[in-house]
Amino acid sequence: MTKDTKSIVLAGVAVLSWATVATAFKIALMHLSVFCMLLIATVTAFVVYTVMMAVEKKWSVLRKLPNDVIVKTALLGVLNPVVYYLVLFRAYDMLPAQMAQPLNYAWPIFLLVLLAVFNHEKIPARKYIGMLISVCGVVCISLGGGGVKGQVSLAGILLALFSAVLWAAYWMLNNRLSGKVDATVALFLEFFAGSVVLGVSGCFVGVEVDSLESLLSGIYIGLFEMGIPFLTFGMALRITKNPALINQMCYLSPFLSLFLIAMVLGETIATGTYVGLALIVAGLVYNQYFVK
Repeated sequence: MTKDTKSIVLAGVAVLSWATVATAFKIALMHLSVFCMLLIATVTAFVVYTVMMAVEKKWSVLRKLPNDVIVKTALLGVLNPVVYYLVLFRAYDMLPAQMAQPLNYAWPIFLLVLLAVFNHEKIPARKYIGMLISVCGVVCISLGGGGVKGQVSLAGILLALFSAVLWAAYWMLNNRLSGKVDATVALFLEFFAGSVVLGVSGCFVGVEVDSLESLLSGIYIGLFEMGIPFLTFGMALRITKNPALINQMCYLSPFLSLFLIAMVLGETIATGTYVGLALIVAGLVYNQYFVK
C-alpha cells in the first residue's frame, strides 16, 4: 500500500467515524444524561491517547516539555473536551440531529471572525462572500425548522451555534501551541485535564449509569468522536503528498451523517436542512479553495 493510498484509508476512517456520531449522540442521550455521556466519552478518549502515547513512545517528549507549555495545554482541556462538549451535547439534547449537526459544522465562519478580532488577521474582501453563503445556510436551517417534526428549540439553535464558536476558539488557541507541543501529547494532556475536571465534578453532580447499553454508548462516542478519528486524520495529513484531497474528504462527513440520521433515527430530513448544509459547505469550500 502506497503512502497516498494509506492516507486516504486513514482519512476515510476519520470521515466515516465522524459521520456516525450525530446519530450516536442522540442514541446515547436516550440512556444517559449530558454529563454522564461526556464523562464516559472523555475518559474513553483519554485511554485511547494514553495507549497512543505508549505506542508512539511519546513519554520522553512529554517529560521534556516546559512546565508553562504543559499547563497551557492542560488548561485547553477545560475548553475541549469539557465546555465545548457540554454545550454541544446539550444542543443535541434539545434539537433534532439534522439541525444540530450542520449548525455546529459552521465553526470556520466564526474562526475567521475570531482570528480577525484576536490575531488581527485581516479578512480578505472576497472571503465575505463565502461567509455570507455559509450564513445563509445557517439561517436556512434555523428557519427551516418548520419542516422538522416536533417543536424546534431556539435555545437549542443558539447552543449549537455557540458550540461552533467554542470549537473555533479552541482551534485558534490550540494552533498557537502547535509548534511547541506534539499533537498526540497535546491531546493526551487535554483529555487528562478534562477527565480530572469531569471526575471531580461527578462527585458533586452525581453519575448514574444504569445499564451496559448506556456505558457502551458513551464509550462509542469517546472512541469514534473524540479519539480514533483525530489520530487517523492527523496521521493521514502527515504522510500524504496531497493534503488538499485529505481535507476535502471532510466535506463528505455531514452529508453521510444526514443519511444515517434518516436511516437509523428515522428523522425525515427537511428540505431546509439539505439546502442549508449545502450552502454552509459551499461557502467553506469557496473560502478555502477560491480565495487566497
